[in-house]
Amino acid sequence: MPIDQHGDAILDGVSLRSLPKVSLHDHLDGGVRPATIIELADAIGFDVPESDPDDLADWFADKSDSGSLVEYLKTFDLTIGVMQTREGLTRVAREFVEDLAADGVIYGEVRWAPEQHLGRGLSLDEVVAAVQEGIEEGEDAAESRGHDIRVGQLISAMRHSDRSLEIARLAVDWRNRGAVGFDIAGPEDGFPPSRLREAFDYLASEFFPATVHAGEAAGLDSIRSALIDGRALRLGHGVRLAEDLEVVSRAGEEVLVQFGDLARWVRDREIPLELSPSSNLQTGAIERWGTTLEDHPFDLLYQLGFAVTVNVDNRTMSRTSLTRELALLAETFEYGLDDLEAFQLNAAAGAFLPVEEREELIDLIADGFDA
Repeated sequence: MPIDQHGDAILDGVSLRSLPKVSLHDHLDGGVRPATIIELADAIGFDVPESDPDDLADWFADKSDSGSLVEYLKTFDLTIGVMQTREGLTRVAREFVEDLAADGVIYGEVRWAPEQHLGRGLSLDEVVAAVQEGIEEGEDAAESRGHDIRVGQLISAMRHSDRSLEIARLAVDWRNRGAVGFDIAGPEDGFPPSRLREAFDYLASEFFPATVHAGEAAGLDSIRSALIDGRALRLGHGVRLAEDLEVVSRAGEEVLVQFGDLARWVRDREIPLELSPSSNLQTGAIERWGTTLEDHPFDLLYQLGFAVTVNVDNRTMSRTSLTRELALLAETFEYGLDDLEAFQLNAAAGAFLPVEEREELIDLIADGFDA
């Protein structure tokens, strides 16, 4: 399915970009416009590898397509480097929301790690305030263009640092002021959620929701720890949960699958999987199954009834959008609009919102797809 010059695709005569969408797994420092990086870098004297936005976009795509999460994460040194001032953080957050709105997103959760943005003297509270200011400016700008969008912050702690409890307290302190949930990010393999158990215990005592990166660079033990130690209500990626599924037989389109206890628990409790197809290819998260989108276990998980959601992970690194991810899936697995609607409804049901607001979001999605 071709993507046109405006980043749109047509399915069954419908513009995918115009459809209402929910974005649950979207990194702030992974969605910075290349032109903005160059301008912010110039203002603070920060070196960038390319001075032209298109060339810089190519640089990100090339560096990110490594098959390694560790190498993929190195590209963030550049985006984080220009997000160390109040002005830079606010601008990036504002443009981030505007880009979501332009992609048809009506509700989004943006995740980022405040502890990575203190290099020029800002405090944790100051960086969160700067991002919240940008989010609200972006929401206002979108509204002025006739697009209603709401975006909440997922405050992330870096799983390899020792500040997780401090960041958890920060997230709870910003509850009702923009923060809707907690996350842990960074290198997954070797840094299980159990290492941050004290922070997750605190969050549980405050009834503050968490989504946990798990099942991307590490396997089933990481997912198990996310659920048990992290009390995760969603799984960030979670694609390697498919390792707990055994295809026993195939007969035409009929596939007999044996579930492991972990996979059955996640499926039966409808714990959302924040799948990011393009990113999963780039980081090697699906290398057990292959190296192309057709090899991604997305469709297997969907057909088996898991609460799959579609996400971009990092728009800049993967040079993608939610519209593009949906178009790629529709083309690869022959999905129709009903399937794409199901993914959005799963995301809306898993959003870190009160149940009344989730129901309103579900109605908006249903109305938008019906129209």
